[in-house]
Amino acid sequence: MDIIAEGLDFPEGPVVMADGSVIVTEIHAARVTRCWNGRKEVICETEGGPNGAAIGPDGALYLCNNGGLGQTGPGSEGRIERIDLATGRLERVCDACEGISLEAPNDLVFDADGRLWFTDLGTLQFNEHGIARKEFGGLYGCLADGSAITAIRRGTLSYNGIGLSPDSQHIYVADTFLARVYRYRAEMAAQAPVYVGSGVGDVSFDSLAVTAAGNICVATLKTGGITTFSPHGDGVSWHPISADNTVTNIAFGGPDMRDAYITLSATGRLVRVPWAEPGLKLAFNG
Repeated sequence: MDIIAEGLDFPEGPVVMADGSVIVTEIHAARVTRCWNGRKEVICETEGGPNGAAIGPDGALYLCNNGGLGQTGPGSEGRIERIDLATGRLERVCDACEGISLEAPNDLVFDADGRLWFTDLGTLQFNEHGIARKEFGGLYGCLADGSAITAIRRGTLSYNGIGLSPDSQHIYVADTFLARVYRYRAEMAAQAPVYVGSGVGDVSFDSLAVTAAGNICVATLKTGGITTFSPHGDGVSWHPISADNTVTNIAFGGPDMRDAYITLSATGRLVRVPWAEPGLKLAFNG
């Protein structure tokens, strides 16, 4: 395991760039940071809670912003944002669907046609006795400019990671609290999910990435590792990563796509691990 960066403030959303750097979000610090081996550079201060990230068809970085954990007032709205990597300029793409505000956008992926698919984790409201109310999230699709946004599924418990199948016909999503993976058709239409598989033991799921062979690699909380499912859920394998139980994200890169970049959020590290099979190349790269 190679440590690429340390001292990150709850890193998530790794984006492997063509120049070998890796862009991550720092949720608690509300910023986006580019990492090289032993070096870090702040790209943008975002406010709120920057989470999943991906390069779009225009070469910009698109960002899920959950609005900040426990924050209220202006700037705490869940939204999709766009960052011009040349200037660091931040702009809001969308924050609602059909007049209903987004809660806490979490992760996103682009298909080859430039359509943006993203999950919404939902939010928890607390009182002095603990959890008072859960605002549910969903799965959405839209164009890169935020127009033509469609609710694929509303009322989901805690959708988090998202990825496309190699043939771009299906979308996979991970539900954090249920520790389950679901499949949807990559169609801009409301639809019901298809169950793929569940985690083993007392675990929660975070972000995910798909391999070139179509296997689904899900960052697994509480036990600290990656759970891998076959596309139809009939094969599950476990890959322990480190003593950090908060393994939140995985992204593939390197010349042969066999480098797995993984965020260890409790200890604030971005690491690189050799992987047994190549990851799926994303539609766009910077």
